[in-house]
Amino acid sequence: MTVLNQGEESSLSEKMRDTMDMLPEEGVTLVTIRDLIGREGMLLVTAFLTIIFLVPVSIPGVSTVFGGAILLLSLSRLVNRPLWLPKRLKDKVVSTPKLRAGMERGLKWFQRLEKVSKPRRLPSLSRAHGVPGFINNLSLILGAVLLMAPFGFIPFSNTLPAVALLFFAIGLLQRDGVCILLGHLMNLATIAYFGFLIAGGAVVIKELVQRMF
Repeated sequence: MTVLNQGEESSLSEKMRDTMDMLPEEGVTLVTIRDLIGREGMLLVTAFLTIIFLVPVSIPGVSTVFGGAILLLSLSRLVNRPLWLPKRLKDKVVSTPKLRAGMERGLKWFQRLEKVSKPRRLPSLSRAHGVPGFINNLSLILGAVLLMAPFGFIPFSNTLPAVALLFFAIGLLQRDGVCILLGHLMNLATIAYFGFLIAGGAVVIKELVQRMF
């Protein structure tokens, strides 16, 4: 299988575009995406998997699969082990036309976010080891868990954690502490949004119960 060139001559968005063009027409699995981008580009895999969620409402069910993959990737970074994918996740086939269509829309937003990044800003926040590395890996795990939350049909419920994960991926790839800081802020915004949804749902249920009884 062809592996995407990881050279410095290509921007992140160009690498994303190249990978999208190489997706097999019959369907794509997580293993296919991993092999196309390359084993050394796991953060690029994270960024790639978030693109489809940069629109208000994404393909139903995909957030569980892609979020689960990002969760395992983040855990592998935390414990410094090679990425392992369970059979249920790695063999899950996603329709290439649907995936590509969603990513085409999301890529426009990715390119805008990419322009925000500048390498080596606040470098102390982007260190791969020590306390910053530990906190960043935990935040990647949190973002993946939030992406997997069962709110997929509610607008922006996948978009907010996806943007957080994308900021983390870009920040770690570019050694940009500002993007990493924005990722932390987006995680907090996602938690606040989910709290609002849960509180609002509780009020609605209470009203329904009162009307019934």
